[in-house]
Amino acid sequence: MRRDAFRAPGETVRFAAKETSPAGRNVALNIQHPRPPVATPNDLDAYWMPFTANRAFKRKPRMLAGAKDMHYFTTDGRAILDGAAGMWCSNAGHNRDSIVDAIQKQAAAIDYAPPFQFGHPQAFELASRLAALAPKGLDNVFFCNSGSEAADTALKVAIAYHATRGEASRTRLIGRERGYHGVGFGGISVGGMVNNRKMFGTLLTGVDHLPTTYDREKQAFSKGEPDYGAHFADDLERIVGLHGANTIAAVIVEPMAGSTGVLPSPKGYLKRLREITEKHGILLIFDEVITGYGRLGYAFAAERYGVTPDLITFAKGITNGAVPMGGVAVRDGIFDSFMKGPDYMVEFFHGYTYSAHPLACAAGLATLDIYREEGLFERARALEPKWADALMELRKEPNVVDIRTVGITAGIDLTPNKDGVGKRGMDALDSAFHDHDLMIRVAGDTVCLTPPLIISESQIGELMDKVAKVIRAVA
Repeated sequence: MRRDAFRAPGETVRFAAKETSPAGRNVALNIQHPRPPVATPNDLDAYWMPFTANRAFKRKPRMLAGAKDMHYFTTDGRAILDGAAGMWCSNAGHNRDSIVDAIQKQAAAIDYAPPFQFGHPQAFELASRLAALAPKGLDNVFFCNSGSEAADTALKVAIAYHATRGEASRTRLIGRERGYHGVGFGGISVGGMVNNRKMFGTLLTGVDHLPTTYDREKQAFSKGEPDYGAHFADDLERIVGLHGANTIAAVIVEPMAGSTGVLPSPKGYLKRLREITEKHGILLIFDEVITGYGRLGYAFAAERYGVTPDLITFAKGITNGAVPMGGVAVRDGIFDSFMKGPDYMVEFFHGYTYSAHPLACAAGLATLDIYREEGLFERARALEPKWADALMELRKEPNVVDIRTVGITAGIDLTPNKDGVGKRGMDALDSAFHDHDLMIRVAGDTVCLTPPLIISESQIGELMDKVAKVIRAVA
């Protein structure tokens, strides 16, 4: 591909290469950069970047100026193969015309509508369509703006639900080691990743954690859900015995722990959790911020595993990353418990200024149309075996100690180098971008691959070739 993608403001750039569409058609890559390029930002100091090694970044920036389908484009005109769907978000690829058009039309019609005591039609349409996608019975949708807000919302709903039923003693929340549920005080309290917790003191009280489901010795190089590990769910019985079921409001888990390095749930694990929570009257929350909207081949991972939780959190893929949005799908009985008392009273004192923002709703509706029309969930299921086989070819590369795949995701564990945990992973991230025109994510020394679901078989091969070169470069 040409390296002069942003030479002239507003120039339409035609690349010599062709991309393969989900339908198998070769389509020319036509990029219209909407505004003048910025080759060198005038000042990097003011922006305190999130979850970023700020000093290292500002010494050697990784700047993005455009995106289309499977690629980002840098300020110097390089095409970067997106091996991360942005940040697990852009499942349908980047800069999709129908989503862009929907956002533009919505902005021209209504830029903002207050969600407290007022509504707009697209919010109700999107909620209805999401309820139809969710497991049967999860027919109520509460909108927010991110996965973090979705997690905190779900935890609040769980505690408040028990209170409405006269069980106000149920306030304890159970997370899991190596879990990630965003950065709100609720989410980091139930989360189980030390770097997300250690700076912030006591956090919420009344929290406990299940053990991680990962055992490298017995699960290494598993394709899909590992056979070993369903018994890890039984630790919930120990926690119930320690605290008493009448103190526990909810258990929250990711069907696949993504941010910690792609840890699929063992076979039978989620069903066992469901059995134990139902036995003790505990709500079960699936955090599907990452696994939702096709990442594991279904609208929600709950469908893949045949387990219906009480609440599902979602974000990221709902708008293809185009506009911030999150939400919680809630079981009917939970919603109904709040619908009591005088009908002029607010039933649940919670929400956000930008809940169900008109632009986000427009993007969400257009995104759902793409998922349906292009069959991207089904496409992910069909590609999964080929994806897994391609990943396992990397086990022969230096310092690879484990590879895990499920759906269109992968975690590749590398041994730490002499400089300490995380240094090889950060070197890999940097080398991928600057030397191999590739975007990846890393979790410590784990390379995480989660490309857009429009990826073609040839691009899977290209991605694996680039990853192999990156692994060798940091050996």
